[in-house]
Amino acid sequence: METASPKPKRRITRRRFLASAIAAAAGVGVYTWQVEPHWAERVERKLPIANLPPHLVGKRIVLLTDIHVGPVSPTYLASWFREIATWNPAMILVSGDFMSAKRAERIDNTLRQMEQLPGTELGTFAVLGNHDYGEGWKNLAVADELSAKLVKLGIRVLRNDCVDAGGLQILGVDDLWSGEFDLTETFAKYDPNRPALALCHNPDGADRDGWERYRGWILSGHTHGGQCKPPFLDPPILPVRNKRYTRGEFELEGNRRLYISRGIGHIMKVRFNVRPEVTVFELIEG
Repeated sequence: METASPKPKRRITRRRFLASAIAAAAGVGVYTWQVEPHWAERVERKLPIANLPPHLVGKRIVLLTDIHVGPVSPTYLASWFREIATWNPAMILVSGDFMSAKRAERIDNTLRQMEQLPGTELGTFAVLGNHDYGEGWKNLAVADELSAKLVKLGIRVLRNDCVDAGGLQILGVDDLWSGEFDLTETFAKYDPNRPALALCHNPDGADRDGWERYRGWILSGHTHGGQCKPPFLDPPILPVRNKRYTRGEFELEGNRRLYISRGIGHIMKVRFNVRPEVTVFELIEG
């Protein structure tokens, strides 16, 4: 009885190997450009706050950051704002970089996007980021115009200020790179015996002197989580002096904690292994 001879194995030629490598690289490129930049993740976390009033326990707060109206698809943002409305948050916080603009050319587009945010029981509060100051991050007139128009939409922009929101103090520090960052002014009305939550766009601001009386959370953005990173390694590029500030939670001196969101948007439409983020905090006593 004759037996069939085994089929010869296909040799991996140099040409075949290069074709496979190019196809794989192209696939990663398409994913990095077309998929992950708009594949946002809802991140849910508990947020313990000392002396939290009973009526605030269990309330949900949504944190948005690095929206970057301009380079970011308005359809993508609008769909997420509609999704946020279904969560019925008690408060929305925006920790800066509403837009990417050279001057004031994108303020009106920003307002059209932000007016789609849902109303909330306790209000919407925000700080500015470096890109909200226009090209070079120093154009005060651009920041002033954006702030004034956001306030007309019902978004309270805190520029070195502290306000009360249903029994919770919200502190908002102006952007670090703009030169308007001022912790002395921010804490002028702060009561250390009452519950509080702080917004600071650039996490490097958490390392500045002036936080000594504060015990609690600082919510930031700015880094985009590095936007692209190799698996199991830190991102190679971060726009911060303190390179440990990538994304997520960090313990600070003085019984303070820092949370850095990866942000919902981008400046350049690329993300790899760092999905965009919309954060939902549940307030608990802590």
